[in-house]
Amino acid sequence: MKLFIVESPAKAKTISKYLDGKYKVTASIGHIRDLPKSNKNAVDIENGFTPNYEVAKGKEKVVAELKKLSSQAQEVILATDPDREGEAIAWHIKEACKLKNPKRVVYQEITKEAINRALAKPRPIDDNLRQAQEARRVLDRLFGYDLSGLIWQKLRYGLSAGRVQSPALKILVDREKEIKKFIPEKFWLIEADLKTKAGEIIRFTATDTPDSQTKAEAIIKIGEQAKWRVLEVKQTATKREPRPPFITSTLQQTASSRLGLSPSQTMRLAQKLYEAGHITYMRTDSTSLSAGALAEIEKTIKAEYGADKYCRRQFKSKSKNAQEAHEAIRPTKLAVTQAGRTTEERRLYQLIRQRTLACQMIEAKILRTKIIAGDKGLPPFEVVGSVIKENGWLVADPEARGEDKELPEVKQDDALTLILIESIGKETQPPKRFTEAGLIKELEKRGIGRPSTYAPIIKTLHDRLYVEKENRSLRPTDTGEVVSDFLSEHFSDYISDSFTAHMEDELDEIANGQRTYIKTLTDFYKPFKKAIADKKSLPKITNLGEAPKDIVCPKCGGPMIYKLAKNGKFLSCAKFPDCDGARTLDGKELEGPKDTGQICPECGQANLVEREGRFGKFIACGRYPKCRFVKKDENNKNGDTGITCPVCNQGTMVEKRGRYGLFWACSRYPDCRHAIKSKPTGKICGYPRENGPCPHLLMAGTKTIPERCSDKTCPNHRPDKLNK
Repeated sequence: MKLFIVESPAKAKTISKYLDGKYKVTASIGHIRDLPKSNKNAVDIENGFTPNYEVAKGKEKVVAELKKLSSQAQEVILATDPDREGEAIAWHIKEACKLKNPKRVVYQEITKEAINRALAKPRPIDDNLRQAQEARRVLDRLFGYDLSGLIWQKLRYGLSAGRVQSPALKILVDREKEIKKFIPEKFWLIEADLKTKAGEIIRFTATDTPDSQTKAEAIIKIGEQAKWRVLEVKQTATKREPRPPFITSTLQQTASSRLGLSPSQTMRLAQKLYEAGHITYMRTDSTSLSAGALAEIEKTIKAEYGADKYCRRQFKSKSKNAQEAHEAIRPTKLAVTQAGRTTEERRLYQLIRQRTLACQMIEAKILRTKIIAGDKGLPPFEVVGSVIKENGWLVADPEARGEDKELPEVKQDDALTLILIESIGKETQPPKRFTEAGLIKELEKRGIGRPSTYAPIIKTLHDRLYVEKENRSLRPTDTGEVVSDFLSEHFSDYISDSFTAHMEDELDEIANGQRTYIKTLTDFYKPFKKAIADKKSLPKITNLGEAPKDIVCPKCGGPMIYKLAKNGKFLSCAKFPDCDGARTLDGKELEGPKDTGQICPECGQANLVEREGRFGKFIACGRYPKCRFVKKDENNKNGDTGITCPVCNQGTMVEKRGRYGLFWACSRYPDCRHAIKSKPTGKICGYPRENGPCPHLLMAGTKTIPERCSDKTCPNHRPDKLNK
């Protein structure tokens, strides 16, 4: 038997079709080993920064199965992803299974031809790539744990910092400060509707914007008496070159702006397309295309759009160390016009296909026209329009076209008739907040992070509640601002763009064999450890500034100060703990925990208190978080539905609230961890299966899906798709 190991079952299923039964294909299901959660024994710093890996929780059976299969195999092929993380996974499989001479193969796409080419050129595990990934993992652990521990002591328990997370947060906080400091200035736009000889009406805008209404009215008065005419007509022929093929960052940016997908959603969909063999590897910062791909692109363009639309192009990668993979993101077979199992996958595939074809097509030719109108005593009034004369690459990617504005034909000195002239009061606008796409573009520009880290950076900021999405923009929360300000004040060198980008360069040097693992970690950790030690003498930060004098304590009438709580800033009496008066930022009085006089039945060491939470009042132990007892509501039994849990058949399904809203879980948690997102109806699914009817509960769904199975593997989980 020959064994072929990949990361995911979906990839294994696709690849097994191409190997004609010559190999048994199995999956490690991602990483099988990692650093322990506790930082005490994670890294042996004194012994060369040696990481002490352990089998990841829940992967014991996977490792045992891999050991069993590899011991029976005549040959073991490690075929994980072609980047550093994939190299590290391959090495962990080798170490965990104690493989002596496994073969490593890499491929940029999951096609029969690519897999066979890879098998024809096996190689050993690249220790430079593996060490680069290990250095990143250890660096992030040392940075995050040491700095997060200090933040817990000086700010609040549960906060965190990260080597790339914190610089990204600083970018958002700095922009928010610019917005808050911004002082708007008033100005007036003056617009005029002018009719041509042919009777067509054009709206012109004055190039000067007066800063007072008086000045604007003076211009309007002159305009009403003026003899309007065409002062000048300027026509300029321009070209729009096609954009390079997608890399990870540009795919995430374009999918965000066009499809409304978050970076993590984009990468999840792209992963599925890749594993199904539809696109090439999606974590890349290289814009190059293989010779075979270029030939296929040429053939497809000539067949679909004509030979006159084809133009061979080469693009240079912006990243000086572009090496995460060696080709841009493209379809594996351009003859396939639609691919993907879901609507979102199909839309993303179409986006990738359009960009791939467009990048090898002729430029679009555009005629830009500017008409300037006016009279003596008036500022110039102008209007700008554009017309596409040759579609070029836009025929393959029409959504990149934008709006055309074709202007009527006029000549210099043509008379114009005034229909309307008016002023519109405006204010200068502050800089805009970053969208997720904009933040990725900024991170890439500053050299912070790499293709595999952009989506996790943004996800971490959301998970830590450091940022919130406001429409499509990212706004730092109070907690995010406080953490960022603390780091900027005391660790500015370590969250600067230059430091973060420099560390990425050093990791690239390890991957290229130009730098050693130990030197990189030593050069970083020695000064970093000293910087942490120097700040341990800082007092705990409980005062984030004085409140305005007109805001006084609701209990004693004294002055108040800003403090940080789990859910953001609040106003506290400056005399705390002698006075526990508190207010929200908008001045509403906050009530503290009320003693019920009842002893906690779980720990017996404190009284139960009534607290105000995000979802209303509840009664809990006064020793929280040391004791997490919460008293059940006797009226509704804590949202108990009375429906038996279909997994353990002992507990009942109870309504709960989490970070993302309502969900229903077994009352026996943590002994039983069964949970579903929609309210159970009490009915059993009963969908016919080989091993009997589906025993899971039906959930209340949307109007179009009245009920659906809580088991995702059941076809009745989404009956709307089943029917289609």
